[in-house]
Amino acid sequence: MQKLFRKRYLTTIQVLVVFFVSFFLFSNTENIGINDWPSYNGGDNCNHYSALSQITPENVSSLKLAWVYSSGGADTMKNATQIQCNPLIIKGILYGVSAGSQAFAIDAASGKEIWKTELKDNTFSMTSRGISYWTDGREERIFFGYGAFLYALDAKNGQPILSFGTKGKIHLIDGIKRPGADEYVVLNTPPAIYKNTLIVGMRVSESATALLGDIRAFDARTGKKLWTFHTIPHPNEFGYKTWEKDNYKNIGGANNWMGMAIDQKRGIVYAPTGSAAFDFYGGNRKGDNLFANCLLALDANTGKRLWHFQTVHHDIWDRDIPAPPNLFTITQHGKKIDVVSVLSKQGFTFVFDRVSGKPIFHIEERAVMASTIKGEQTSPTQPFPVLPEPFTRQSFTINDINPFASNKEQIVAQMKEASTGQAFIPLGKNRTVFFPGTDGGAQWGGAAVDENSIMYVPAKENPVYSSLVDVPSTTNNQSNYSSGKKLYQTHCMTCHGVNREGNEDGTFPSLHNIETKYNEAVILQLISKGRGRMPALTHIKTEESKAIIQFLFGKDDLIKTVNKSNLSESPYKITGYNRWYDSNGYPISTPPWGTLTAINMNSGKLIWQIPLGEYPELTAKGIPVTGTDNYGGPAVTAGGILFIAATKDHQFRAIDRKTGKILWQVTLPAAGYASPSVYAVGGKQYVVIACGGGKLKTPSGDKYLAFALP
Repeated sequence: MQKLFRKRYLTTIQVLVVFFVSFFLFSNTENIGINDWPSYNGGDNCNHYSALSQITPENVSSLKLAWVYSSGGADTMKNATQIQCNPLIIKGILYGVSAGSQAFAIDAASGKEIWKTELKDNTFSMTSRGISYWTDGREERIFFGYGAFLYALDAKNGQPILSFGTKGKIHLIDGIKRPGADEYVVLNTPPAIYKNTLIVGMRVSESATALLGDIRAFDARTGKKLWTFHTIPHPNEFGYKTWEKDNYKNIGGANNWMGMAIDQKRGIVYAPTGSAAFDFYGGNRKGDNLFANCLLALDANTGKRLWHFQTVHHDIWDRDIPAPPNLFTITQHGKKIDVVSVLSKQGFTFVFDRVSGKPIFHIEERAVMASTIKGEQTSPTQPFPVLPEPFTRQSFTINDINPFASNKEQIVAQMKEASTGQAFIPLGKNRTVFFPGTDGGAQWGGAAVDENSIMYVPAKENPVYSSLVDVPSTTNNQSNYSSGKKLYQTHCMTCHGVNREGNEDGTFPSLHNIETKYNEAVILQLISKGRGRMPALTHIKTEESKAIIQFLFGKDDLIKTVNKSNLSESPYKITGYNRWYDSNGYPISTPPWGTLTAINMNSGKLIWQIPLGEYPELTAKGIPVTGTDNYGGPAVTAGGILFIAATKDHQFRAIDRKTGKILWQVTLPAAGYASPSVYAVGGKQYVVIACGGGKLKTPSGDKYLAFALP
């Protein structure tokens, strides 16, 4: 009897062990293990944090290259490839996205390829920031955005799960169409996963023809749609009266393109949103425009709004919330508070109680300038958080011009004619300066938060200028005719500039002499499918695209155009995202031009700030390190190290998280415009970074590099 009891007792213990092991391995990605990097930005909290501690300030200088994986798909023609992927590492397997937008799996200890997709139906070109992983304990799936499609792939072999959606995929344009919209939608940021629910945002165009920015949830097994949250409310929905009547029928955008964070225990998904389209004029959408530029707290089971906060009212500055939220716990007056925070392109950090939405630090509504543009009605106030302290400077005047700018007198003269000196200056017909620029401030890479509630934020401080111009009228009052030049001004000038000059760093490349680089067929494909940051211009007919190409090639003939009365339009265009550089190609503002800042989120006070990135030719002249443009986020570890690439100087750096001191750095084969991942296999800790930051005058790339101690 005693032996029988022992046998039954041991069997019960074994069952419990199996149950708890299965629970911690498979119930959700947060519980997979300390050695893994289980979801985008490190976890459902998006804190870019690893509890691994093998690599420390004392030994980090010994880091060596462990392996290199060539992902394939680099644009070898014109150095335009950029990899932004933050790869996942789960039980020794690394999952990522190639330079050619294909998903892959490799051995995380050796870099040896296990599988890679060969998908062919990418409707539009894209730059992917990663993938999502789901398991129920028996089956493992990878969810992957490929252009306008959401794929479910078998994690073991990369093959589509044919029982999901339609033969393994969902076409994301279904359900977000509206009258007058184009057809551009791309899933560039991984879906959030709550239990068996995929919660999906997407990128849409930023023009007047943008699709709706609805947030949607799908069943992870079947692909069936579970719920929809309208970011531009319908009649009788909360927020509807903050728009003009029926704006959901003629306005798009207000989309979640930057990703989400999930409180798994509470079942709350935190979804930031971007601007309503068109980004720079809102005379056709009068009101505060909820839920554009909001942090939304939604019930992950139903999509019901729990609370929201709008960081910009009636945005006409392209001030999207630029990155996923962070979820962490702070201590104030001896009390622990679970909080959610979001960054801003303006250099602000907004912090809220995770459940109630109550601001942790006071937020003031301050008066701002009114617009002088006919038809525009700007908000009289905008929210300014008193704390945490801003991580960028907040004004740019003549006194802030770079002292070693090469054509300073010209810059001063232009500054005297410009509108500048404060935040939220509405665009006018003259030169209006954004500082920080239209792309931040904070970037899509977001912030890291460690176990002590210290936040680490990379940012940039480059002035950008622009202005509004009337949409070109038709030629000779012939409403059915236009010219290549007029079509260029309508569809291309916003990014590539009035004179086709682009900008200095190649984010928007110059189109001068484009006929020496591309033939007509290649340019037609670029216009129809897009590439990288350039959206597909699906609303432009082939004849019109050809007319634009002829204008770029030096000809400008009248063509008969297709009647566009069904397309949404704006009466204004902007004259470009013009980053303001001196004649030598350096920002006209006083350095630093790129920074990394540590903030104590318990108090809201800055701890340290360093310039991030270097121009070696300036340092050689004795100029202190200036910082550079940066794209991509950091990773922070329990070992006391912060890893970050992000800069245009191709460096990957390890930084002492307590002091901001650079402890180690290595030159990458291309700029690492991505966020690193930290993991361990077989008792060894690794850090991996994607290198494919091809920009003008810099090499392209397709490499993933992993580093470890010898």
